Amino acid sequence: MSSDPTAEWEVVRHPRARTLKLSLDPVTGRARLTLPRRAALKPALAWAQGKADWLADQRARLPTPRPFVDGAVLTVAGDELTIAWSAGPRRTVLREGDRLLAQGPAETLGRRVELWLRREALRVLSEETAAFAAKAGVTVAQVAVGDPRGRWGSCAGTGVIRYSWRLILAPGFVRRATVAHEVAHRVHMNHGPAFHALDRELLGTDPAPARAWLRSHGAGLHWFGRSSG
Repeated sequence: MSSDPTAEWEVVRHPRARTLKLSLDPVTGRARLTLPRRAALKPALAWAQGKADWLADQRARLPTPRPFVDGAVLTVAGDELTIAWSAGPRRTVLREGDRLLAQGPAETLGRRVELWLRREALRVLSEETAAFAAKAGVTVAQVAVGDPRGRWGSCAGTGVIRYSWRLILAPGFVRRATVAHEVAHRVHMNHGPAFHALDRELLGTDPAPARAWLRSHGAGLHWFGRSSG
């Protein structure tokens, strides 16, 4: 992958590409130009530049940035919390009722709120993973959180389950369905009929609505903590 000199999009040469393709990543907001391996770059860039109106229209449809600033309201594990910043020396973010209290430098507020959310995500997801694992009669070696772009959870053969911390900002039924899905992989490391049957049994309902929610709204979770500037 290489960057276009205008830095307006990513340029990707794909071995199976037969024609030029311009797309917009809903997670990052960056445009991507895909072209065949041997296609000439200059005319491809000229073609992409001619799609400026299309790109503007697609960017207008992107999720709205949701920076972690004073007064911002977040839904965390089903609870609405308002970020409340005030001048003071304390750098640790604390929850008090329906508020996230923060002091310290204003310029680092977003990073510190994200750290608090990551810790809360790990706590909640660890508890829910343990509950589903007990139901399935399996063990989980470790639960971890990160910020992957392409997946909401993963289960390794070693018994380690990883989640996107951003699930803490999703509706509870979406988060629990993701946990059940990954725990089911502790029994079936595939997506065959037995896996899907166990997945539904653990969750106690059809996981399809949760998957549909993530397809429709999942990209928006990646815009939390992003500056609107």
